Amino acid sequence: MPTGINGFEHAYAHVNGVTLHYVSGGSGDPLVLLPGWPRTWWQYRKMMPALSEHFRVIVCEYRGMGDSEKPETGYDKATMGQDVYELVRRLGYDQVNIAGEDVGSWIAYFFAARHPDATAKLALWDPGAPDRLLASVPALPAAEEVNAWHFGFNQLDGLPERLLTGRYRIMIDWYADKISGDPEAIDEESRAIYARAYDSPEAIRAVAGWYRTLHQDIQEAADYPKLTMPVLVPGGRFMEMSRASNEHRASDIRFVEFPGAGHYLAEERPEQLSLELINFFGRPTA
Repeated sequence: MPTGINGFEHAYAHVNGVTLHYVSGGSGDPLVLLPGWPRTWWQYRKMMPALSEHFRVIVCEYRGMGDSEKPETGYDKATMGQDVYELVRRLGYDQVNIAGEDVGSWIAYFFAARHPDATAKLALWDPGAPDRLLASVPALPAAEEVNAWHFGFNQLDGLPERLLTGRYRIMIDWYADKISGDPEAIDEESRAIYARAYDSPEAIRAVAGWYRTLHQDIQEAADYPKLTMPVLVPGGRFMEMSRASNEHRASDIRFVEFPGAGHYLAEERPEQLSLELINFFGRPTA
């Protein structure tokens, strides 16, 4: 477990039948941050000190991630969103701000859609809400199209564990180098941390759970009414997909593009993203 961020503490909570690891610090209104794949809470390390000056920051490793429990089931995003909701209530909050990247954005959307009264504001990016658009990404893309081969690979039964156990650094490096706008922003220490977090068969099986349930998530999300809380959708390279996936999801939504950024905004553009979140979550709701 990486440490070393002053003012933040590690803790665990057993909620909704699963034990979750989270890191918290700062003071003010609660802000829950959900990481993406293949990351852990560590992806927000560059942002946490600045955000903690304005909010009580709670970075949650959800079901299957990092030091959280990796059960056999429960990887649909409604269940995972319920995990986070019960953690929030365990911590004594009736309402929080919540933000998520990648897989974390799917969970953040379900949290807000299923618990609107508990959601003050929502930020989600790359891609945001689970949308039918994800199912239309081609398996054989042209050179300029999104290459999302991992959507299918991560669903395969048993094969990812056999290929990647003890070798997950290959996956970490490939994605950091191919879809980041600034590969140097993901340094050697961080790459090693992420590889260790996913190197076990149990962790790789949990990743499969996140992706095997994606069609279920897409179908369920299609039935939810528009969100009424303010929603922020930042984005870089995949802004077009984020816009298409989310523009019909909320009645009060704002898109902010970071030109030149890739997929890993929290690591590539931590100062810019922190400022956007501080301004968005810190502004009074109309």
